[in-house]
Amino acid sequence: MNDYVELRLDLDPCEEYMTDLLAAMLADAGYESFVPDASGLTAYVRECDYATDVVEDMVGALPFDAQCVWKVTRIEGRDWNAEWEKNYFQPIVVGGDCVIHSTFHKDIPQCTYDIVIDPKMAFGTGHHSTTSLIIGRLLGMDLDGKSMVDMGTGTGILAILASMKGASPVAAIEIDPFAYTNAVENVRLNSQSEIVLLEGDAARLGDVAFAADLFVANINRNVITADLPRYADAMVAGGVMLLSGFYVEDIAVVREAAEACGLTYVDYTEHNNWACVKLTKV
Repeated sequence: MNDYVELRLDLDPCEEYMTDLLAAMLADAGYESFVPDASGLTAYVRECDYATDVVEDMVGALPFDAQCVWKVTRIEGRDWNAEWEKNYFQPIVVGGDCVIHSTFHKDIPQCTYDIVIDPKMAFGTGHHSTTSLIIGRLLGMDLDGKSMVDMGTGTGILAILASMKGASPVAAIEIDPFAYTNAVENVRLNSQSEIVLLEGDAARLGDVAFAADLFVANINRNVITADLPRYADAMVAGGVMLLSGFYVEDIAVVREAAEACGLTYVDYTEHNNWACVKLTKV
């Protein structure tokens, strides 16, 4: 059950926007973790969710001009945290006020908010533009006493930061069982026991015992637009919503769906063409 498939895609030429786009397309297909580099992208998906035809169709219809060579490798279940320690996860400072690191890191920069994340195969270590964009937003907000829902929490990092900044109560929802377990561990590591963690999709919003002053969703465009009515219903009037997991070009689609739910568009921030949209509930 913990076995994975490693998909390696080499691009010629290779540019950052290409690997970002590949990661977004693969995320829609159920892939969980992505490691871009100068030559392409390595992506991971549970073996039971891997489909050759999905990769063939994607490579055959790339929305950019590049040669793509790909291969797959089956990886037996292992200590994924050790794999991240050896190969991928490095400490990161966001906004000058928040450092994100793992238990195995040394010489950690001193910041106001010190978050410990021991990632398994879960998205959201802070390195991806979408996560860091929302972190930057949260760092600039007064969250003291504000209720917060983090939809698609991944590693739990956004809920943890909000709780550290005084948000209360906080609920975090995650559909993937492995990511959910990881979030539970990370919440414990950061001594944020008041965060309520729920496993499931947007239907679990019905189990949240409060309306949110702040609603955050870092997923992907299709899931967000489909679930926006539920998101809006879970907020207080005057509440703030932060959405990410999609490109700047997708803002118009997200905005249209949001406004149909009674939400008002405020603005957006971007990094590497990824967007973070801010909305308010009338």
